[in-house]
Amino acid sequence: MDERLVDLRSTKNPKARIKILKGHFATSNSHINTYIDMSTVKVRHNNCRETAKVLAAEYTHTTLVDTIVCLEETDTIGTFMAEQLADMSTHSLSRGNNISIVSPEYHQNGQILFRDNVQRMIKNSQVLILAPSITTGKSVKRAIEAVLYYGGTVCGICSVFSSIHKINGLEVKTIFTSKDLPDYRAYAPNECPMCKEGKRIEAIVNSYGYSKL
Repeated sequence: MDERLVDLRSTKNPKARIKILKGHFATSNSHINTYIDMSTVKVRHNNCRETAKVLAAEYTHTTLVDTIVCLEETDTIGTFMAEQLADMSTHSLSRGNNISIVSPEYHQNGQILFRDNVQRMIKNSQVLILAPSITTGKSVKRAIEAVLYYGGTVCGICSVFSSIHKINGLEVKTIFTSKDLPDYRAYAPNECPMCKEGKRIEAIVNSYGYSKL
């Protein structure tokens, strides 16, 4: 992995740590000037747990949660969030709930679907959507559409990083924002100033990681 990666720690909890890399990168929806590596908070259980604590705290006393839809490999964070929200020793609105952790399936065209065996965990349920990072909001909007289609209610949206404050009228609860990365920029591919300056794309990046070109 690139040695230029730099740690960025949350002021809310330093164990909720991501890594950043400056450059010219392409995602499926945009070109960005900063790659955000989520490996630590997605994979290492201590960091996942501490990240989940920060996110769960946003909903403990305000929101009833029945199901967490985990986008792009955030299942471990979602599981720790459910543990926090359902903790019987707290005054959480979700205390004692057997919260479902659901990962959607993606169709070739990007459409999100839930198979018959998990649809019951969406229908008539209060669903929290969890994403690793949100830049354009397109993936989250697809998730919202899917939850509504299968009869659920979206009770919240959260992420480790988001450059967007609201999606479909719902506030995005996040650990890192554009204030933590003031130089972060995302562009439509045909409007990317780095491309116009002739700077080559260094890597393709997505929820699975980073692949140099």
